[in-house]
Amino acid sequence: MSENLHVVCPHCAAVNRLPGARLGQQPNCGQCKQPLFTGEPVELNAGTFDRHIGRSDLPVVVDFWAPWCGPCRTMAPNFHQAAIDLEPHVRLAKVNTEEEQQLAARFNIRSIPTLAIFSGGREIARHSGAVDLGTLKRWIGGHLQKP
Repeated sequence: MSENLHVVCPHCAAVNRLPGARLGQQPNCGQCKQPLFTGEPVELNAGTFDRHIGRSDLPVVVDFWAPWCGPCRTMAPNFHQAAIDLEPHVRLAKVNTEEEQQLAARFNIRSIPTLAIFSGGREIARHSGAVDLGTLKRWIGGHLQKP
């Protein structure tokens, strides 16, 4: 992977261009100097969602969830572990549908948790319901060439 990739900073949302070969070298943001990969899902809101989905060359897996949702809370540790395991080749992100109701409506989220994979700025897969870590990683890998 030698081509340059656009990676959106999870801290300041700046778009960084870096050689694909540097993904695994713990790169920092050129603007805020924070790590581009933290092993944590990125919290997205209406102001940052389109930038992360549309400007990143990395696939983004979004967990649409709510704090009152029992299955969402049950799945949260699995989603967090998947972020640790799949970065830097996949970005995992969360959208709190209670706080971001317009985003939930825009993507026609009818039940939570709902997972959606975005690549190239568009949704390529969706799954509703909580999943264990193995199932989550297999589902993501099944929709991507190189998770």
